[in-house]
Amino acid sequence: MEQFVDRKLEIATLEKEYAKKEASLVIVYGRRRVGKTTLLSEFIKGKKAMYFLATQESEALNRAAFQEKAAAFTKDPVLSETSMDKWDTIFRLIVSCEWDEKPILVIDEFQYLGKTNPAFPSVFQRIWDEILIKTPVMVILCGSLISIMVSQTLSYNSPLYGRRTAQIRLKQIPFSYYRDFYGGLSRREQIERYAVTGGVPKYIESFADCEDIYTGIEKNILDRTGYLYEEPHFLLQQEVAEVGSYFSILRAIAFGRTKLAEIACFMETKATDLTRNLKTLTELDLVRREVPVTEENPEKSKKGLYRITDYYIRFWFTLIYPNQGDVEQGQIATVMDKVRKSFVTGHAALVYEDVCREELSGKEGLPCHFSRVGRYWNKNTEIDIVGLNDEERTILFGECKYLSEAVDVDVFYRLQEKAKQVAWHRDDRREIYCLFSISGFTPRLRELSADRDDLLLYE
Repeated sequence: MEQFVDRKLEIATLEKEYAKKEASLVIVYGRRRVGKTTLLSEFIKGKKAMYFLATQESEALNRAAFQEKAAAFTKDPVLSETSMDKWDTIFRLIVSCEWDEKPILVIDEFQYLGKTNPAFPSVFQRIWDEILIKTPVMVILCGSLISIMVSQTLSYNSPLYGRRTAQIRLKQIPFSYYRDFYGGLSRREQIERYAVTGGVPKYIESFADCEDIYTGIEKNILDRTGYLYEEPHFLLQQEVAEVGSYFSILRAIAFGRTKLAEIACFMETKATDLTRNLKTLTELDLVRREVPVTEENPEKSKKGLYRITDYYIRFWFTLIYPNQGDVEQGQIATVMDKVRKSFVTGHAALVYEDVCREELSGKEGLPCHFSRVGRYWNKNTEIDIVGLNDEERTILFGECKYLSEAVDVDVFYRLQEKAKQVAWHRDDRREIYCLFSISGFTPRLRELSADRDDLLLYE
């Protein structure tokens, strides 16, 4: 079973809904293996709850299985002895029981009921409006197919639109909680695991007993019988119809084609033909469009770049997908040699930058809060971190170094030069410099930082 870590906000939301005297309808959704079932199992501990896992079998078989669960839950002889051909009857019998506390009904993988019977969301709408909403019951509809769960339960066109009392989109666990999984590892080792597992509890669990990241990659990802080897295929096959075109987009971005025109050129198609696919990948939290943090109108900016945001997907497309031929031929040593040569500079160092950006707001010594934090780039330069405080006209410039040696003063001086290219309030601003280093800093740089109140160092 997955270790239960974080999820404090989600548990608080569920408890708030449970505490209501009236009926509650909560929608919980998120990608595969992100820990939805573990979350719900944790929440219903010690409560009067019925958990039902829908399958891709026929509606009749699902209804029969649901009735069997309901019979055990209610101990109602009618449910256990009578075959029922209507969902309404089963739900009516459940809520008609005399409960000494608010009952919870969990329907996991709810989207399968709608796939086997497209009218089921309408059926459940009637059940909610005529039966469930009139009694103090908590219903949780959970699903792992994001696009289908949205269309069936959340979208304006869904019969259930407006019925939910709360919704939770469960996402990956942030890096700040990795010490709870890997407390005995160094920060570098934790970041290496984060760079591959990406905060997905099931992936984290798979790497828990591995000696180092490379052992884990060979054991869990390059094993053709393991689930992680084909995971990107399964994730996309469940969500989209044209898997090939989505694979091509992700491959293009992983290969450094991050502008829309570059992706289109890579795929030998028109940029306008990619809009829908990129929108879908964004909604699935696999890709995001990023602009320099100084842009005032991000949606209209022509400087947008596309990045793969799911770290495992990014790792797989960068280092595994190009070498699948060798994996299929059993040339594991050859592939591992390529992974070892490229993993740090081609993947882990970029994830480290994201970690530093995420951690910035919690760092000590900052002169103010930076409401906008992101990257900056133009034709001539790139800056890992730029933070903006519009009210105080304070700007922070940061660099993140994932090197094996300590960072020296030259990194700071280069950052100062790059900062001159950022036009934001150039003639009237306060500048702060911030350096992150996984391997620390030289005594010379520490001395320089001690003499300056505008230079912050974080290991």
